[in-house]
Amino acid sequence: MIKNYRLDVVSAEKQLFSGFVQKLQVSGIEGELGIYPGHSPLLTVIKPGMIRLIKKNGEEEFIYLSGGIFEVQPSRSIVLADIAIRGTDLDEQRALKAKSKAEQQIKDKHKDINYLIASVKLAKAMAKLRVIELTKKSIK
Repeated sequence: MIKNYRLDVVSAEKQLFSGFVQKLQVSGIEGELGIYPGHSPLLTVIKPGMIRLIKKNGEEEFIYLSGGIFEVQPSRSIVLADIAIRGTDLDEQRALKAKSKAEQQIKDKHKDINYLIASVKLAKAMAKLRVIELTKKSIK
């Protein structure tokens, strides 16, 4: 039985992670996905959220994903993300400001503000804050 498999997390800017993991959890367009070694092939769209990795050594890591594509093969998976940021590199104050601004735009309902765009901005800010929270817990 396979205990680990290769994972690559790549953003438009750089390769963020390349290594072996025991399992991972990611937010797909149709819900949360848990991927273990030997998983059936899968191709899905990723929604703004996070990827939770359990590395080969048992260490846990959280990475924020703004969206992208996720491909799974039995012995290898790849995340092609628009934006990917390690939880340790996220700026909490910036994420809080973005969340506040998006919530205000949704409340105000000005004609020049697109509700859908404001909702996406809010979802991304909340996902970043969740990654920050989980990263802090895993470091302690």
